[in-house]
Parts: sequence; C-alpha cells; structure tokens
Amino acid sequence: MEKCREAERSIITTYRKSIWRKFLEGVEKYKMIKEGDRIAVCISGGKDSMLMAKCMQEYKRHGDNRFDAEYIVMDPGYNAENRRRIIENASTLNIPVRIFNTDVFSSVENVHRNPCSLCARMRRGCLYSEAKRLGCNKIALGHHFDDVIETILMGMLYGAQIQTMMPKLRSSAHEGMELIRPMYMIKEKNIIAWAKRHELKFIQCACRFSESCTVTDDGISSSKRQEMKELIKKFRQTSPYIDMNIFNSVQDINLKTIIGYHDEKKNYNFMDNYDV
Repeated sequence: MEKCREAERSIITTYRKSIWRKFLEGVEKYKMIKEGDRIAVCISGGKDSMLMAKCMQEYKRHGDNRFDAEYIVMDPGYNAENRRRIIENASTLNIPVRIFNTDVFSSVENVHRNPCSLCARMRRGCLYSEAKRLGCNKIALGHHFDDVIETILMGMLYGAQIQTMMPKLRSSAHEGMELIRPMYMIKEKNIIAWAKRHELKFIQCACRFSESCTVTDDGISSSKRQEMKELIKKFRQTSPYIDMNIFNSVQDINLKTIIGYHDEKKNYNFMDNYDV
C-alpha cells in the first residue's frame, strides 16, 4: 500500500503541473465528465491506461462532478504472463479491476487482410458492449497528447487528409454510448517519468501472435506510430513549440485557405463559389 500511496501522491505533487493539471485541463476543457455519469475506465495493462485509472480515482475523490466508475480489463487472449502482470499492477496500485474474457485474438488468427485493424475494431466493440452491460454511458481510453499529434501527422503523410483523434465522440454503433480520452493533454514523456519513478513495469499491448505491440487501439500499426514518434522527437529538438503547433493546427483552420473539405453529407471545393 505504501507504493500505491507514493504513486498517488506524486500525481498531485511531483507531477502536479505535467500530469494532474493537464488531466484536469483536458477533462474540463472538453467537458468529458458530467454529473451522474457512469464511466467504464478501460485498462489495457499499459502505462497510459493504468495512470488514467489513477487519475480518474483522484478526480472522483476531489472533482466537482459526482460520477461512478468501473475499471474494466478486456482479455482478448493474452498469455498467462501478461495477464498476471496486469493483475499484479492493478493490485499494487489499488485499482479494483473487473476482467472479462473475449476470443478476439482467436477470431482474427486466420484473417490475412488487415487483421490488426479488425482486431482493434473488435476490441473496441467488446469494450462498448461490456460497458453497456455494466450500465455505463461512457468508456474512457488512455490515449495521450503524443497519440493525438502522431495521428495528425499520419493522416497528412499517409492518408492525404487532415484529421485528428477527437477528445470525445459519440458511438455510431452503440446508441447512448460515448468515448472520452481524459489523458488528451498529457505528454507521453511525463507518463514514462511517473512509471519509472515508481519502478512500475507494464505490458506493451502484447499481441498473442508476435508477443509485441503490433497495433494500437485505433487500428494503426505500431511501426507507423514509431515512425511518427521519431519524427516528432526530431521536431522537438528543433523547437519546443512544434508539438503544440501541430496540435493547435487542427483547432484553428481557416476554411478560406483550404482547397477542399467535406462533412458527412457533401464534398466542398473552393472553386464551387470562386466565380459566383
């Protein structure tokens, strides 16, 4: 329990500026948590979701909004060692996890076309279904600031589009359910620093087939994520402001300077009204 208390205390002391205030900034700026919410805090076993669970516990104790939380772990077919590590870390950090089993890994074992993307979609669907079964109206995922700017760059460089990972969104497949990302404003380096300070060792996503992280929660291969991490690392060496500029670039778009854009109903092009 002493290790747990130290880990909890450091969030609002040592890492008050870099983790706790950034957690509050994201949650409050994007109005992620409301009075009466029942939130399924989804824990994969990695550093991001474990820290998110601790921050959610702190927010539940000290925040203005009264809400309930279920701390759920989906086992898609982890090996015994990874499952044991998740249980031990949850016990060490005093997180009351509720584990449920699925056959996601087995279901995609023989899929040869985009198995990682299918796996990610199936895992997300299982989380929504379990959350709804528990009476929750939201699921919380542990994506952080670096995930957001990596997504922006990947969309531009590999998807030929400007898009981002939204701080919250409503599910189109699960009526009444919403996804939130409370770690949205927290930089990954600070999550790593917190874990190292308390000598916490977490799993790395652990696909059963490769026993390594092969796909992220949004269905993007880790090799592309890693490529973006290296690129952003170089940017940060050039200027400490570039990462925030990437983030802000999708919050201040001047449509008069965009050649084309679209919504769910229609495509728009600047030539449409150029000579009108």
